[in-house]
Amino acid sequence: QVQLVESGGGLVQAGGSLRLSCAASGRMMSIDDMGWFRQGPGRQRDLVASITRGGSSNYAESVKGRFTISRDNAKNTVYLQMNSLKPGDTGVYYCKAHVLMEYALNYDSWGQGTQVTVSS
Repeated sequence: QVQLVESGGGLVQAGGSLRLSCAASGRMMSIDDMGWFRQGPGRQRDLVASITRGGSSNYAESVKGRFTISRDNAKNTVYLQMNSLKPGDTGVYYCKAHVLMEYALNYDSWGQGTQVTVSS
């Protein structure tokens, strides 16, 4: 089973920046799409940004122009650079990876989450 380990969360003032990292390890053929999701207090988990293995990215409207997703396929790692942070960006950020296995036994793996708190 592939494990995802996130890091980089913390407390920051509005207007500040944070960079999240998520590293995948374990037995796999490769990783297809990777993404970051956010779950704010009392809210559902929503997509923030995703990126294909080839580097094509997709963003939630609320973060366009402020967040940048990137990945290093050699390291099985995805990053989320978050700039101009707002209090509304507060939440637990989860990394997700679509893991490709033999015999098409592919599955989605989730990280444990990292807390991001933006103070006003």
